[in-house]
Amino acid sequence: MDGVPRVPEQRRPGSAQDPAEPAAALRFGVLGPVRAWRGEEQLATGSPQQRALLAALLLREGRTATAAELIDALWGEEPPSQALAALRTYASRLRKILDAGVLVSESGGYAVRGLPEGALDLGVAQELAAEAEKARGAGDLCQAREGLARALALWDGEVLAGVPGPYAEAQRVRLEEWRLQLLESRLDMDLEQGCHAEAVSELTALTAEHPLRERLRELLMLALYRSGRQAEALAVYADTRRLLADELGVDPRPGLRELQQRILQADPALAEPSAPAAEPAAVPVRPAQLPATVPDFTGRASFVSELGEVLASAEGRVMAVSALAGIGGVGKTTLAVHVAHQARSAFPDGQLYVDLQGAGPRAAEPETVLGSFLRALGTADSAIPDSLEERAALYRSVLDGRRVLVLLDNARDAAQVRPLLPGTEGCAALVTSRVRMVDLAGAHLVDLDVMSPDEALSLFTKIVGEERVASERKAALDVVAACGFLPLAIRIAASRLAARRTWTVSVLAAKLADERRRLDELQAGDLAVKATFELGYGAMDPAQARAFRLLGLADGPDISLAAAAAVLDLPVDETEDLLEALVDTSLLESAAPGRYRYHDLVRLYARACAERDEQPPSVGAPPTPFGQWGRDGALSRLLDFYLATTAQVYAIEHPGDRLTDDLEPTRYPGLSFDEGTAALDWLYTEAGQLLACVRQAAGTERLRRAVDLLWAAKDLTESGANSHQYEMTARATCEATRAAGHDRAEGRARTVLSDVLLVSGRIQPAEQEARVAMELATMAQDSTAVSWVANNRGLICLHESRFADGKVFFDQALEGLRSAGNRPFEATVLGNLSRAHLGMGNIAKAVEMAQHGLAVHTEIGRTVRLANGHFALGVALTRAGRYTEALSQFSDALGIFNDHRQRLWEGVTHFRIAEVHAADRRPSQAAQHAEQALALGCIGGDRMQGNVLTLLGRSLNALGQADRARACWREALSLYEQNGAGEANAVRALLSSAAAA
Repeated sequence: MDGVPRVPEQRRPGSAQDPAEPAAALRFGVLGPVRAWRGEEQLATGSPQQRALLAALLLREGRTATAAELIDALWGEEPPSQALAALRTYASRLRKILDAGVLVSESGGYAVRGLPEGALDLGVAQELAAEAEKARGAGDLCQAREGLARALALWDGEVLAGVPGPYAEAQRVRLEEWRLQLLESRLDMDLEQGCHAEAVSELTALTAEHPLRERLRELLMLALYRSGRQAEALAVYADTRRLLADELGVDPRPGLRELQQRILQADPALAEPSAPAAEPAAVPVRPAQLPATVPDFTGRASFVSELGEVLASAEGRVMAVSALAGIGGVGKTTLAVHVAHQARSAFPDGQLYVDLQGAGPRAAEPETVLGSFLRALGTADSAIPDSLEERAALYRSVLDGRRVLVLLDNARDAAQVRPLLPGTEGCAALVTSRVRMVDLAGAHLVDLDVMSPDEALSLFTKIVGEERVASERKAALDVVAACGFLPLAIRIAASRLAARRTWTVSVLAAKLADERRRLDELQAGDLAVKATFELGYGAMDPAQARAFRLLGLADGPDISLAAAAAVLDLPVDETEDLLEALVDTSLLESAAPGRYRYHDLVRLYARACAERDEQPPSVGAPPTPFGQWGRDGALSRLLDFYLATTAQVYAIEHPGDRLTDDLEPTRYPGLSFDEGTAALDWLYTEAGQLLACVRQAAGTERLRRAVDLLWAAKDLTESGANSHQYEMTARATCEATRAAGHDRAEGRARTVLSDVLLVSGRIQPAEQEARVAMELATMAQDSTAVSWVANNRGLICLHESRFADGKVFFDQALEGLRSAGNRPFEATVLGNLSRAHLGMGNIAKAVEMAQHGLAVHTEIGRTVRLANGHFALGVALTRAGRYTEALSQFSDALGIFNDHRQRLWEGVTHFRIAEVHAADRRPSQAAQHAEQALALGCIGGDRMQGNVLTLLGRSLNALGQADRARACWREALSLYEQNGAGEANAVRALLSSAAAA
């Protein structure tokens, strides 16, 4: 990085370290107050002038500074009459503090010598910055950003704080400029990595602190634009131009003006960081003895390049072997043949090919294949021996000195392949198999996955024709998605369409939309996806086949090992052995350690196998330990597992809460956790899977357990994780319970839905659901749900400024919770009741209520609800004008919300902190926290976002950024108008006032 200050190693060349007293124990800091440590002990560095001497010597890069230079550094043009004597006194005192030989006298001056690497914080920062620059040059943005973050973390306030003298002042300016350059580089990398929304908050604060620094303004404009806030980005430019004209009488620099024009033109290149160009595919060549390559070969550029490089290395190696593994129909043979054609010129002595029939019931025998190869290589039949060993030896002898490529297609296992490998320098082998050949020594293993959506659409278009696809692009995307991006399925679907000129792409998409008919539709001539899967299924032993079909029953993107054990009703170790065996056949994928998934079409095939082959037990068969047999039993155990484990997570996150006592009982056990981090890790990792399990139970006898699972997983709503999925699942359970006539379950489902709607700020729909939930819960005598809904209705009243009504509902909730002994939830409702009192003007009572609730939470321990207690007290203290105490409460809440991954609560806490700063006339800090609230999102959805934008606009206006303030208010007004919020009138008044100014 140009202009970076350097501090080389501060030791004399050739000097020896004292082994008895290692210099590494001595450390110094200049990126803040001038400090010294010996180990962990901080040393007294003396008066400000003495620290100025130490700093000057440390920053001299190990070189000697003359007495005159040091006097000038400490006192400038007007030194005291006894300056030289004072300098010698300071040096003498420093020698007593530091290790022997560190501060040396030389040529009438002084120097600091013998310090090891890492002894000076500035030197460490320089090394980290240099490493970051190298990493960025190599394309490793994550490592580069981490390096810069570590370097910046070494600053501890003002550089050389409290150190007098002109030299120290010059160094402060220089190092502060360097710090800002590093910060700008790190923020630039943040934007390159897509962290636009997160960067806006920091950049807002920095531009307020350094208003004339145009690079920061440029980064803020880009971050806002990439966050979808184009009007604010342009407003930043307008504010900058006006500020530069007023303060300096200049225009913005060309780069800033160019960015403004690109934003005005909505330049697509600004939308996201530029991606590296794809590597060009190698030029294909004509084959020799290989099957013909398909004329519409598509995509796979990275695999073609990777395999080509391995084959190209064959000349200098004993043998180059690449083994491709993947599910049936993924295109292993097509890719291998294509790569072999491209590599033909590197193997002028020929190419051999055989289909080993490894997926079928009768795989090719190696000795038979060797006989065929030997004849192809010119060996007479009479010279071909009988035994496998003799044929393999002769095969290697015939290949000696030749450069031959061998393509072994559709291999069963490594044992079948080994005798067929050339084994001589200059030869190479390509192997395809459904089994990953980890036991094939020296092989370059390649796992082939399905096509990318773009590759899949390109293949479909090549077969069907550009004209037919161009007019129905969306339908074409639906087709390739229904094919699971599997090349064989795409080729079959496209071939069917190409042969039927009266069909449109939409007709084909509609046929494939029916999952129960999809596999039957994917066959054309002698090609069929189902037949491809049948080969693998038929080769399984009974235990593997049962695992394959039962695991396919579970919805969700993937499944964990523990959940799979529940489905199969087997111990975890035995389950893992079965699943890994299925992975080896490529009919199951290992998504991550301990996680497994099916390709979409394989899942459909597995379910078809379950319907066909999963029979009820014979008469007299012993029962399973945890309930039912077959498909229903497997899904019931899975639901039990998720419900029991989620209840464990809820109990850890909400100790003392009685909700878990009132859930439907389970027969199959769940997981146990020793601490909260592991429990939350499980909940957020499994969110998609457990919500899919709830949806799958709609319309079955498992419905009531499914509703309770959804309720126990309610922390997902306030965290902002899986919000859309959670809401859709809640709506599905409401419909299913209503259709089934389960009043109690429907009341709980609608309670959950009212929670979701409240979090997203949709107050009227939340009120409608809460009313119905209250009626149903009361009718079913479900006291837990009644208390919960009463609290929700109280919160709804707060949103609608009906504070007296809200107090009535909160009192009702408290009565039920006290009867049930649910103290944690009671404390939460006390915090809500505090806000009702605030609305009615009872500020002292509100503070008292919030303090009471916080005391209960504190007694229970550091839980997520303790954060709610701090938050409620912070709100009350803000209204009481006790700003310092309010900030302390919000800070405590923020830490706990962060620990418990409650992102939306973090956001709304930042908003409340911004309110405090705004009330206390600190607009810069208010704007910074408002930006963080926007980046995180808030409880309350669009309406709360409007509140945040309004506050941000007020803060920016106070900072003199009027254009950007108006942009915030216009966006807030749009959100309020969309939601019919009463706050719209206040924002219109702000805009009118700004226009008149």
